[in-house]
Amino acid sequence: MKFFVDTANLDEIRELNDLGVLDGVTTNPSLMAKVGITGRQNVLNHYLAICEMVEGDISAEVIATDFEGMMREGMELANLHDNIVVKVPMTRDGIKAINAFSEQGIRTNCTLVFTVGQALLAAKAGADYVSPFVGRLDDVSTNGLALIQDIVTVFNNYDMFTEVLAASIRHPVHIVECAKMGADVVTCPASSIDKLFNHPLTDIGLAQFLADYKKVE
Repeated sequence: MKFFVDTANLDEIRELNDLGVLDGVTTNPSLMAKVGITGRQNVLNHYLAICEMVEGDISAEVIATDFEGMMREGMELANLHDNIVVKVPMTRDGIKAINAFSEQGIRTNCTLVFTVGQALLAAKAGADYVSPFVGRLDDVSTNGLALIQDIVTVFNNYDMFTEVLAASIRHPVHIVECAKMGADVVTCPASSIDKLFNHPLTDIGLAQFLADYKKVE
């Protein structure tokens, strides 16, 4: 399973990349604004900076909600760097844009997916990734992980090339459960990945090893 980090913070991206566990990045205008990146040209330059740092796929989101606007923005993003995957919302115009991008060899990530039916539409249109939102479903008392399992099952039934990119990941259990279910990718905050390191028995064991070593120095 691939690990993507959901951020625009270059320091967080660099740290995970240096660890050797990072396969890609997903970001959006809200995450750009969090790190003070505003204005179209500044956003484009920031995407380029991320692409130069990370070898894997970088999802860059369109702002437009109409077909023509999505196509215009998506072409601009795709032309920035070979690593760019154009992130398109799950709407009628979004599906139409995904199909058009696919015909031109431009890779896409269909975002804001909340049902198996939506995932199927995106895959049929030629999306390279679909992004079901686990945490946001949990927020409305729906089992977000069950959606991941259902999409993986359906895609496997028909050998669909579209990858399941589990999004809205809130904690390490989400990551592990998505891995058990066969999700191709998880995208999550750096803090969720960092918490995979943690276990009290690891800390206790390391402390004991060090204490024992001091006895034989």
